[in-house]
Amino acid sequence: MARVLLVEDDDAIRTSLGKSLTAAGHVVTAVAAGAEGVAMVARERPEVLLLDLGLPDLDGRDVLAMVRSVSDVPVIVATARDDDASVVKLLDAGADDYVIKPFSSAQIDARIRAVLRRLGQDQQGESLVDLGALRIDPRSREVTVDGNPVDLTRKEFDLLLALSRRPGAVVTKRELLAEVWGLPWGGGDRTVDVHLSWLRRKLGETAAEPRFLHSVRGVGIKLAAPEGG
Repeated sequence: MARVLLVEDDDAIRTSLGKSLTAAGHVVTAVAAGAEGVAMVARERPEVLLLDLGLPDLDGRDVLAMVRSVSDVPVIVATARDDDASVVKLLDAGADDYVIKPFSSAQIDARIRAVLRRLGQDQQGESLVDLGALRIDPRSREVTVDGNPVDLTRKEFDLLLALSRRPGAVVTKRELLAEVWGLPWGGGDRTVDVHLSWLRRKLGETAAEPRFLHSVRGVGIKLAAPEGG
């Protein structure tokens, strides 16, 4: 299934969850400290990181930031906070999904499979997208504008890909939250806005002077080729 790195300081949870995920077909490496986890991400390149936020050596949010500085590995965080503001902060910081404590191993396994589906495994059959000067390759996860490569983060690419699946159609922020961040509820508009701003900058445009990304006030965003190509 997937190569999973588990960063969890509780011995009982680490052992139990590691055994359950192994039984489910995953290859699991488990460590107890944040610094060791960051080093393992850089060295072993896992396919999924399960990160507990309550670690003995580093704050889990700091570990998340350090991981994001070296890797785009999908990160599922375990947190005791379930309010919208806390969850949005985690997603803004680079998490791909979250689970609320206490959780079951079956729930974690389902989250792993869901995040892998969202983040690329189901993109292998998708075709190249050409919108004038903008080209998107879902299989290689490469983007070019005017033939020049554009260096996008994983979330930026996923956002652009989600919009490219409905070219010329207006996509609501709620739809983007559900498809890109796995959040089927409102309250995360700022998350979408911030990533759109970063994406626009890398595509060489602004909200005031759009080239590919067009905001429709009160409705959402549409991706379209510039007039004339």
